[in-house]
Amino acid sequence: MVEFFKRAIKIHEKLDTEQHRELLISAVDEIKLFKNVLDSIDKGIIVCDENLNVLVVNKYARRLLPIDYIEGIKLRSAVKDEKIIEEFRDIVINKEKVTDKEIEIEQNGRNMLLSVNVIPMVQEGRITGTLIYMDDITEKRKGEARLRRAENLASLTTLAAGVAHEIKNPLASISIHLQLLQKILAKKLKSSERDTGKYFNVLKEEIDRLNRTVVDFLFAVRPMNLELREGDINALIMQIVEFVRFELEQANIMCLLKLEENLPKILIDERYMKQALLNLIKNSQAAMPKGGVFSINSSFIDNEIRISVCDTGIGISKENIGKIFEPYFTTKDTGTGLGLTQVYKIIREHNGEITVDSMLGKGAEFRISLPLYQKETRLLAYNGGNKK
Repeated sequence: MVEFFKRAIKIHEKLDTEQHRELLISAVDEIKLFKNVLDSIDKGIIVCDENLNVLVVNKYARRLLPIDYIEGIKLRSAVKDEKIIEEFRDIVINKEKVTDKEIEIEQNGRNMLLSVNVIPMVQEGRITGTLIYMDDITEKRKGEARLRRAENLASLTTLAAGVAHEIKNPLASISIHLQLLQKILAKKLKSSERDTGKYFNVLKEEIDRLNRTVVDFLFAVRPMNLELREGDINALIMQIVEFVRFELEQANIMCLLKLEENLPKILIDERYMKQALLNLIKNSQAAMPKGGVFSINSSFIDNEIRISVCDTGIGISKENIGKIFEPYFTTKDTGTGLGLTQVYKIIREHNGEITVDSMLGKGAEFRISLPLYQKETRLLAYNGGNKK
């Protein structure tokens, strides 16, 4: 088509009005086709001239970026976000090819990870513009993180369960023999009974602490035997909130509930689901040492029960947000680092998903999605359409 227009330009003086009109209609149709192709691509595309004036922006780019597009506007004026402009300035100003550079942005209150590619457009040996194309890889990276966590847990299961079992047995034996030894020494050393009792109590406390750690670890790595029954997730949430309400009030934490009415019943193991939600509440409480607001929302969307657990706490840094479900990872001075690992395992055992969004100083939101159990449907027998 380009060659056709080149030839037409050479002979345009010989064309009559009707031929000029047909030529313009063909050009408009060609531009419409080009625009439709760009708008159909599921990648963000921005085309700039050599002075970084915006020439073309497709629909997906406008969905990804806060962009106010008028043809010919400067790129720095079109994109309404200084952080994004800084990122673009660094990768565009040198007019060199950039491949899969990842940048983090916040769009409509959502943290997004974009993969950005920059390609200089060259015509007749000189750079005449810049092509920027982008892709939202947020969910892709989250999926990769979930896969890594699942692989880590799977690889740990066999080895860790055996090691923990070997630790648990000696701990039990040590605890029993310490009790026997305490009784013997108490009889023989009556004058030192208080001192020996104090030392033995310390030893027993440390053994109990080690035993709890081993029990938590075994829970995190062993396969679960879920006892699934139809349950009301809203009722479960209200039970747990009522259980911790006084503790939250003492910590100056306001608790808000926004539960969608008439949620369908769902197959859950109530014991484990209570533990998962309680762990999330405790985690949020620890993130708000000076008080704050804690909320739980429930909804039914796309055939899933969705639960959102939010707090206004200290938040999670972008360096740590991908690690929080990993065993033994913790930023606290105390704790085993297994609480969120247990939550992740419980949700996954229910064939659900759990994700987190957070920024330092802006709190955190844990989002759980649980698939709705589909009951078996009886089909009417088909007699082949024969009438009797």
